[in-house]
Amino acid sequence: MIKPKHELPANSLEFENCALIKPTGFREYDARWWFGDHESMAGRGKAPDINLAGIQYLGASLGTLIHELGVEPKIVVGHDYRSYSLSIKQALIVGLMSAGIEVKDIGLALSPTAYFAQFALDVACVAMVTASHNTNGWTGVKMGVERPLTFGPTEMTRLKDIALEGAAINRSGGGYEKIEGMAELYMRDLAKGIKIKRKIRVVAACGNGTAGAFAPDVLEAIGVEVIPVQCELDHNFPAYNPNPEDMKMLHAMRDAVLEHKADLAVGFDGDGDRCGVVDNEGEEIFADKVGVMLARDLSAEFKNAQFVADVKSTGLYLTDPVLIKNGAKTDYWKTGHSYIKRRSKEIGALVGFEKSGHYFFNAPIGRGYDDGILSAIAILQMLDRNPDKSMADLRRDLPKTWGSPTMSPACADEVKYGVVDRVIAEYKQAFENGDKLLGQSIRDLITVNGVRVVLEDGTWGLVRASSNTPNLVVVVESPTSEANKTAMFREIEARLAKYPEIGEYDQKI
Repeated sequence: MIKPKHELPANSLEFENCALIKPTGFREYDARWWFGDHESMAGRGKAPDINLAGIQYLGASLGTLIHELGVEPKIVVGHDYRSYSLSIKQALIVGLMSAGIEVKDIGLALSPTAYFAQFALDVACVAMVTASHNTNGWTGVKMGVERPLTFGPTEMTRLKDIALEGAAINRSGGGYEKIEGMAELYMRDLAKGIKIKRKIRVVAACGNGTAGAFAPDVLEAIGVEVIPVQCELDHNFPAYNPNPEDMKMLHAMRDAVLEHKADLAVGFDGDGDRCGVVDNEGEEIFADKVGVMLARDLSAEFKNAQFVADVKSTGLYLTDPVLIKNGAKTDYWKTGHSYIKRRSKEIGALVGFEKSGHYFFNAPIGRGYDDGILSAIAILQMLDRNPDKSMADLRRDLPKTWGSPTMSPACADEVKYGVVDRVIAEYKQAFENGDKLLGQSIRDLITVNGVRVVLEDGTWGLVRASSNTPNLVVVVESPTSEANKTAMFREIEARLAKYPEIGEYDQKI
């Protein structure tokens, strides 16, 4: 078997005849590559990381791994709304079929639609073609062989080895079936048995991404008034990139709430597995704080509830007096939808929360996978159970903290983990030396995923490597003051400035 190439000139005979797969596209739990197109490549001057032949070989490698793991050789496949996603999916399907896999193609889908289809069709495996919230030109695949879980580092490492070594095995028995009506079945399932009694006006912001074909219909079906914002499908994303952590999208949601006097806005990312929130006063509420609000609401209904939160999240999951009173317990774990999903299942958590807006509702609320529309429904049900309070009231009920958005300085995939290791070593040395930061001692270092530096007054800062993009991730929070939050960021910013491998930030405070 001929191994895929790691580099190929885009405009060449080789590019048409050989498989191109850049090794760095295999992330910790997803696969993401710069695919590009003529327009975006000309604008960025960036050569592609993968071509269609490479995607086909990825499918053959995934099919080989499915057989290797002894899983029934059937798979659900879907794609998001980008100009090139259908062709990516078709190439992936050819590869899967060549490896003897029966493909169930559900068509245009959200990632949670594909996860739902695993249950609806009784199929263990899934491959969802999506670049999630990444900008146009990126592509990727979210994969799993054990519902509701998706791949972690072990499976991704083995898939990478099969693909890059040219070890995919051709098998007979592959097949193809186009599944009609899965989107409608998924939407009916979400709305089933739910009726919001309170009169609620909600802005649904989709950034012209895939969720525009799903979210407004589901929210209307449960009885709320929907104000659609950028819900028309347009793969150029003319308004902003569909990413509810991006301040541009959050500001657009704020403006729509104030203009329409809405009770809240919910925003969805490109593949609909994340949800962002703006309250009735136009205040952007970061997803970890929304998670605390939901945890308060649900722990009143489910006594001694267990939750999971990622290390980017607010410290309120441990210190909030309402959660303590309700007997709720929260386990902080590695950032990443695959990690939090798996951890939530392992310890029997009612919900897993990520600061990025991935929420994982387990039974009796959900099936354990992340679904932005289900998250929006849960938020609306919370409002319905608190008829005398607005979203802003619920926000103000939380103990005050000052937190940052997720900031992402550029750092190449090839070097980002090494840089973070050196930053961890720096902070460990400072901790051992008894150094002061912001005039305070370091109370704790959490190194389960990068390094979370916690000071005496509870102010903390996190530095980790992004799992999906060539970036680092920086988050800071203080329970004492805006000044301490900013000072913590300046400390991290100055420390990272010493590393020439680190580039510009996408946003700063």
